Amino acid sequence: MTTFQKMGLSKAVLQILQGQGIVNPTPVQEKAIPELLAGEDVIVQAQTGTGKTLAFLLPIMEKIRTDRPEAQALIITPTRELAIQITAEARKLAAACEGLSVLAAYGGQDVERQLRKLQNGTQLVIGTPGRLLDHLRRGSLTLGAVRMLVLDEADQMLHMGFLAEVEEIIRLVPRSRQTMLFSATMPDNVKRLARTYMQQPRDIRIAETSRVTLDSIRQIVVECTDRNKQEALITMIRQHRPYLAVIFCRTKRRASTLNEALQEAGFASDELHGDLSQSKREQVMRAFRDAKLELLVATDVAARGIDVEGVTHVFNYDIPQDVDSYIHRIGRTGRAGEKGIAVTFAAVKDVEALRNIERGIARRLERQRYEKSGIAAVSGNGKPAEEGQERSRAKGAGGGGRSGQRQGRGGSSDRRKPGTGGQAGGAARGGRSQGGGAKRGSGSASGSGSGRGGRDQGNGGRRGGGRNESRRGR
Repeated sequence: MTTFQKMGLSKAVLQILQGQGIVNPTPVQEKAIPELLAGEDVIVQAQTGTGKTLAFLLPIMEKIRTDRPEAQALIITPTRELAIQITAEARKLAAACEGLSVLAAYGGQDVERQLRKLQNGTQLVIGTPGRLLDHLRRGSLTLGAVRMLVLDEADQMLHMGFLAEVEEIIRLVPRSRQTMLFSATMPDNVKRLARTYMQQPRDIRIAETSRVTLDSIRQIVVECTDRNKQEALITMIRQHRPYLAVIFCRTKRRASTLNEALQEAGFASDELHGDLSQSKREQVMRAFRDAKLELLVATDVAARGIDVEGVTHVFNYDIPQDVDSYIHRIGRTGRAGEKGIAVTFAAVKDVEALRNIERGIARRLERQRYEKSGIAAVSGNGKPAEEGQERSRAKGAGGGGRSGQRQGRGGSSDRRKPGTGGQAGGAARGGRSQGGGAKRGSGSASGSGSGRGGRDQGNGGRRGGGRNESRRGR
């Protein structure tokens, strides 16, 4: 088995990886890193959640020169959220490179602050096309010394209409650069971009990634009507009691409307879409990462790049229109060896889209049906509806008694039943508020929290016992 050490990474980088519990490379890292260390241009096709970020950051960290203040590596991303996520990973690794400065350049952030950092010297720049062009036109950023260029989520970048901006930026980077293109899919416009701007690139495809990802996720279709879809979603949330869940809607308006309905039903939810200010988006994501929210209602574009530990459920409130979108969505759960559940709501008009998804992933999805009496398994599934609760119930013995902490929210009376979710162990996710604590802050939160750094040990944990009080009035 190939290890990071065998790849020739520096001792300082290896120590940081080991400190994060990262020992063995993922398939995409195993194939891409040696080629990138050798200076080759690389096209990597792999799905979300496969470790692509480290695949390009580690070679950059090995090659960047901290004795030179100018920008030497440029990473272009389609969204602010993805830029923030990559920057966070880069800053963890920067400790191995004394004197390395990392800048995130994206819209909605203080421009003056970015300008000051650029004036002081920044070797690694991570940004979105619009803000990067803004700095280039101001003259605050020059790319004449860039030797490494990364186009991350290239398919999404072009889908969002950034082709002209990306090409303008690329033309300002020296032709002698090393170019790395990462994409979940490889449509014709991405292939043309690669042919035009890359030099004999190595082609790396992680063909089995989607299958591996899907095999860790239980996938359910809930048959319903457009009229009762909202009721069906709320019923599934109460039945499954997710630790963290992402709910996908097709449009910003639908996401906002659904979030209001969920909040009125008593759930700790918020929305993420393009109409929010950058400060609001960061506030929402911070609350979701800190698990102060249980439900995040998002559009596809806004959710691109979300990588949050502990997402147990994905709900496709609006069915994705193609198999690639489906895989991207449900890939938010079932990561890092964990199991996940993906629920897709389908009305009669969605039958053809559902068939296309099933053909694309080469499997028939488990069927359930929403009725006034609740969720019923469709005969012939081979799986009873009750099995759908196993992942969340496992949060008691394997991660969370969080459902106990939220007893009573949304009128879910079975959260109070002894032994379901909240009163169980809480080992894998640190026993968050184990054993209770109703929504109004009555619980004692007595869990010991062993698995992930002992989150919420007693009332004094990092995400602590009084968290429910902060939800009052939501």
